[in-house]
Amino acid sequence: VLPHAFETTTDAHALTATVLGGILGFFVLEKLVLWRHCHLEQCEAHDGHPHGAAAGHGHDHGRSGLIILVGDSFHNFVDGVLIAAAFMASTTLGVVTATAVIAHEIPQEVGDFVILLHSGYSRAKAFALNVLSSLAMVVGALLAYFALQALEAWIVTMLAIAAASMIYVAVADLIPGLHKRTELSATAQQVLLIALGVGTIWLVGAVSGHSH
Repeated sequence: VLPHAFETTTDAHALTATVLGGILGFFVLEKLVLWRHCHLEQCEAHDGHPHGAAAGHGHDHGRSGLIILVGDSFHNFVDGVLIAAAFMASTTLGVVTATAVIAHEIPQEVGDFVILLHSGYSRAKAFALNVLSSLAMVVGALLAYFALQALEAWIVTMLAIAAASMIYVAVADLIPGLHKRTELSATAQQVLLIALGVGTIWLVGAVSGHSH
C-alpha cells in the first residue's frame, strides 16, 4: 500500500505525516473505547481478566456488547472506505488490501461474538448483530466508491490511512501476541510465516508488474 501511495503522491512529507497521524488516531480511538469499557474499577486493562469487569461474574447486561457493536461498526465502515480507495488506485492493490483486512477481521469477529455472548445475547442474536455490524463495511465501500470518484485527490490520503491502520494492528495486537510464545520452534515458525507473507506480497506485485 505505501509504495503505491508514494508512487502516486507529489508530497512525500504530507503522506508520511498522514500515516503517522493515522497511527496516532487509531491509538486514541482504541484508548477511548478502553476508557469507556473500563469505567468500572476492574476490567481487562486493569486486572488482566478477559472480557471486562464482569468476567467470571455472569453477564454485564449488554454494556460490553453495545460498545463492541458501535466500535466494530465504525471500524468496518472505515475498512470499507479503505478497500474502495485501494481498488480505485489499482485492482491488485485492492485485492491485497481486502485480503489483509479480511485476515485480521476474522479473529476479531470471533472475539466480538464471544463478547456478545458474555453480554447476555443469545447465540442467534449475537451472530445476527455481528453480521449487521459487518455490513457497515459494504456501506463504507459503496459510499467511498462514489465519493472518491468525485474526489480523486483523496485516494492517496485514504491509502495512507489504510497503511496506518494495518501498521497499528501489527504493532498493537499482532506482534505483542507473537511475543507471548517465546520457545525457539514457535519463533522459527513465526519468522517463516512473516517471510511467506512478505514473499506473497512481493509475488503479487511482480506478477502485476509483468501483466502491465
